[in-house]
Amino acid sequence: MDAVTSTTTPTPGVDAAAVDAAAARLEGLLAPTPVTESGRLSAKYGATVVLKREDQQPVRSYKIRGASNLIAQLDEDARAAGVVCASAGNHAQGVAYACARLGVKATIFLPRTTPRQKRERVRVLGGPWVTTVVEGDTYDVAAAAAGEFATTTGATLVPAFDDVRTIAGQGTVAREAFAQCEIQHGRVPDVVVVPVGGGGLLAGTTAWVRERHPNTRIVGVEPVGAPSLQAALAAGRPVSVPVTDPFVDGATVGLLGAHTYPVIAAGGVPCFSVAEGRICTEMLDLYQSDGIIAEPAGALASAALDDVEIAHGELVLAILSGGNNDVSRYAEVVERSLVYEGRKHYFLVEFPQEPGQLRRFLNEILGPEDDITLFEYTKRSNRETGPALVGLELGEPAGLEPLLERMAESAMRTERVDPDSPLFRMVL
Repeated sequence: MDAVTSTTTPTPGVDAAAVDAAAARLEGLLAPTPVTESGRLSAKYGATVVLKREDQQPVRSYKIRGASNLIAQLDEDARAAGVVCASAGNHAQGVAYACARLGVKATIFLPRTTPRQKRERVRVLGGPWVTTVVEGDTYDVAAAAAGEFATTTGATLVPAFDDVRTIAGQGTVAREAFAQCEIQHGRVPDVVVVPVGGGGLLAGTTAWVRERHPNTRIVGVEPVGAPSLQAALAAGRPVSVPVTDPFVDGATVGLLGAHTYPVIAAGGVPCFSVAEGRICTEMLDLYQSDGIIAEPAGALASAALDDVEIAHGELVLAILSGGNNDVSRYAEVVERSLVYEGRKHYFLVEFPQEPGQLRRFLNEILGPEDDITLFEYTKRSNRETGPALVGLELGEPAGLEPLLERMAESAMRTERVDPDSPLFRMVL
């Protein structure tokens, strides 16, 4: 997909100096996270690809930086009134951690789609300092509820991304990583790839990198299911977009921030979309090859490298933004990956209600390396045929066309289930 870019005037107060000040403020609160080279990705792209391991934060996400930077600047009256935020999980954990460390009460609104693992971590990290409220099916609904709470109670709203203090805090990720790259590799990155939800991490990165290292290329990456940055760049301002797939929960935002957008647009930062299935494949590769547990948003940057122009020998920094992935989600991760790679398919098959028909299906239609992963069939006594929902995993993606040809030649009536159909959504 072609990148979308635009230009506008940056937001006052979000600059490299603000990021430097945030880094000094966080120095006694957070330890640096490592930068590690991925041999797998370096070999694949003919470059030196390094990962900024924000999954190694105490809350396993970079979100702790922005939340801590904002809360640490509150005066005594604001601290006494408490804070409130909305989050899909990672920002909530950052707020919970910061409040517990700084002794500030917090009320945190979580959308219902927040994974159970993240909800439990918020409670553990915040302890008695935090109260959680589950509200709405999306981040935007939870954010509206948090804003209303702030208005009625006087609590300070701690935005997940759309505040200059949050943006400056998130920008310390790039600042820290660039310093580590200079020590480890003797140079700063030629390219930095940043995952995008509401734009806080990308805006902070852009504000600092554009001033301190203007020759470094910056690339934003967002999931296909929530292309809020690309919509904003195309329209010249933040605009609401429908969230078509909330799977990448840490980056599923339907409206880019009013403060984050000007910084990103002024920096001329291009943005690409990555399919959720591709992200799942990268999550599995990170786990199996690199020993890294990444959440969907955490795998966004490295999943996008196929679409990033990388010259031989360049130093490429991909920000692995978080590792809060519930182990119960891996079954869905594997399923989405197989579908994306063209190895998993579903069909409706009309079986004659006679003995031996399943064996006939296996012998006449399935290839030698194909496997049945789902078979749902109910026999009807008053009909000559009965439908079955059949899931097939192919030995190779190239086996699909021969499979379809064998189906067409068979006397059995078959119908492929389209990935966009509601029935497919049921099995996925």
